[in-house]
Amino acid sequence: QVQLVESGGGLVQAGGSLRLTCAVSGSIFGFNTMGWYRQTPGKQRELVASITSGGVSNYAEAVKGRFTISRDNAKNTVYLQMNSLKPEDTAVYSCNLVMLNLFRKYDYWGQGTQVTVSS
Repeated sequence: QVQLVESGGGLVQAGGSLRLTCAVSGSIFGFNTMGWYRQTPGKQRELVASITSGGVSNYAEAVKGRFTISRDNAKNTVYLQMNSLKPEDTAVYSCNLVMLNLFRKYDYWGQGTQVTVSS
């Protein structure tokens, strides 16, 4: 059973930094992508950043140059370093893991962690 547990959220002033961590228990296999999404009340969940098992990363335009996603495959962990935070970054941030093999796609989500940026 694969489980994702996020940590590192909290309250920070505008301009500050936070580092989110997503620890995955269970086996990660095949071609896979880990990502961070965020959601605010009344809005759809949006992709913040993702990184493939090969290390290729992708960012939303709104966070390019401020956020950095990384992963430690030995620890089954993905990180999101968030710098120069803005009030509009306030959201619940969730970790996602997608794995593919020959037969199916596996999609897992964490519970989410609140990030609040005060002005």
